[in-house]
Amino acid sequence: MNFSESLKKTADFHLVYKCGKSVADKNIVLYVRENDSTINRLGISCSKKIGNSVVRHRFNRLIREVYRLHENIFNSGLDIVVVARRCAKDATYFEIEKSFLSLAGKSHLIKNDEVKDEENTYISN
Repeated sequence: MNFSESLKKTADFHLVYKCGKSVADKNIVLYVRENDSTINRLGISCSKKIGNSVVRHRFNRLIREVYRLHENIFNSGLDIVVVARRCAKDATYFEIEKSFLSLAGKSHLIKNDEVKDEENTYISN
């Protein structure tokens, strides 16, 4: 991840939960809050209710990969927290990617100059 760091401190997570905007679908909940820097910070939360450590780490890897591949289309200076829902444990990579990108669009996380093509994937102008 070239333009971002990990969100690690519990206090930072709570600040995003408290002061950030949230959007959700059946797989994930996305919280977004502006930070006062030029980089994004990504945090992933996945409780034990989702599954064992193998399932939770798989979800973490999928979210990080989706973010890494689409990092260039996101606005900078944001704290982003992704929370897994129970349906996420059975979701494929493509379902997680679709959920993440659609919620990113709803939360105005995506730059204005990015547009969707016919297959609902984001491309640069």
